[in-house]
Amino acid sequence: MADKASIGVTGLAVMGRNLARNLARHGHTVALHNRTDKRTRELVDQFGSEGEFIPAYSAREFVDALERPRQIVIMVKAGEPTDAVIEEFAPLLESGDVIVDAGNAHFADTRRREAQLRERGLHFVGTGVSGGEEGALHGPSIMPGGSKASYESLGPLLEDISAKVDGDPCCTHIGADGAGHFVKMVHNGIEYADMQLIAESFDLLRGALGHEPAQIAEVFRTWNTGRLDSYLIEITAQVLAHTDAGTGKPFVDVVADQAEQKGTGRWTVQIGLDLGVPISGIAEAVFARSLSGHADLRIGSRELPGPSRSKLKGAEAEGFADDVERALYASKIVAYAQGFNQIQAGGSEYGWDIDLGAVASIWRGGCIIRAKFLDDIRGAYEAEPGLPTLLTSGGFNAAVADAQDSWRRVVATAAQLGIPTPGFSTALAYYDGLRAPRLPAALIQGQRDFFGAHTYRRTDRDGAFHTAWATDDRAESEA
Repeated sequence: MADKASIGVTGLAVMGRNLARNLARHGHTVALHNRTDKRTRELVDQFGSEGEFIPAYSAREFVDALERPRQIVIMVKAGEPTDAVIEEFAPLLESGDVIVDAGNAHFADTRRREAQLRERGLHFVGTGVSGGEEGALHGPSIMPGGSKASYESLGPLLEDISAKVDGDPCCTHIGADGAGHFVKMVHNGIEYADMQLIAESFDLLRGALGHEPAQIAEVFRTWNTGRLDSYLIEITAQVLAHTDAGTGKPFVDVVADQAEQKGTGRWTVQIGLDLGVPISGIAEAVFARSLSGHADLRIGSRELPGPSRSKLKGAEAEGFADDVERALYASKIVAYAQGFNQIQAGGSEYGWDIDLGAVASIWRGGCIIRAKFLDDIRGAYEAEPGLPTLLTSGGFNAAVADAQDSWRRVVATAAQLGIPTPGFSTALAYYDGLRAPRLPAALIQGQRDFFGAHTYRRTDRDGAFHTAWATDDRAESEA
């Protein structure tokens, strides 16, 4: 058994435990620590045969078990618990040692912690980890930030335990300070949008065509063999095919229709607003979850009248499932385009040099939004690093152009039947907003100048102008 561990994990709940096991399975000696000794002992007792572990039952013992530069992975709740653990261990560390926060921290907290620990000579690496407990054990997608120097020692270990696609690790250095957690936040925002679009597809196939969950499961299985091939489509088919053992009903029918959230989706929307990036598809997905949880607002069909029609029939029903598939694919492109635009904006705002093609590459495996078409996204950004939006990239542009008639039929049909499709509708509105030669924002700016003298710009000459709306001649002057 090794005298020293190459890396340590503190916080041995499910994610921390599985990450430690993953490291040990790949031949790395892992020091273990937990606030309560019980979890440390249980991990060694149950999984000690999987690799080399060095259990530690105090902060000092844990630090002493690590080889230099020490590398400590923190897997505790975000916020104050993370700060508390950092303050427990930082005084025991030496210059050049590395603290890794692998939880879902807010990137602003990560930037603060990185700056504070840098002053003490320590490296702080905010690291996004996606894939859930199974990914942590078998190979997640890993998004580390921090300094390039810290990645020199830490990177090989993280790449070793990450998921692999075509032999390439789903891990890369994202950028300085909070870049890793920022990219993980946007990943989760895209995840919200993707899940909402899939849920709307289910609702459309059931509400418009009358299909039962088991039938829709087969539709999703078929879709998963084509361009929609992804982890989320795969598990959707499994969930829809599942029968509740207690009632014999489709599982999806016995689950309360209230989707919960842990906060990363809200953060994505809040930061999108701060950056001025239109991520409307992600925002609608977050709001849809919020609406699902407001039983007091959802007063139901008895109180709010809807359309008289409830299903498609005859020729209208033929091909509708194919229309939904095209609309889903086009809307997914919009969601991913918005997410990558937000990463671009964040990189510009905070001084991060983020390789968008590399981000797409490490999302191809391990993470929740892993999907076949991420390889196409990688190719698009490798061919044109400054691509303004994925919607103008050749392959995606052609796919959306081909899908738009189906997309519009789906949104129109949903409105006619009273089926809520905030994801599909917002994605289409965003697409039309990008392609519109002129937006009604000109009128809004005129209104703003009228009531608040906010000025406006003209299309025919440079400068800012104001119209004296309260005067008879409404003279214009340059501001």
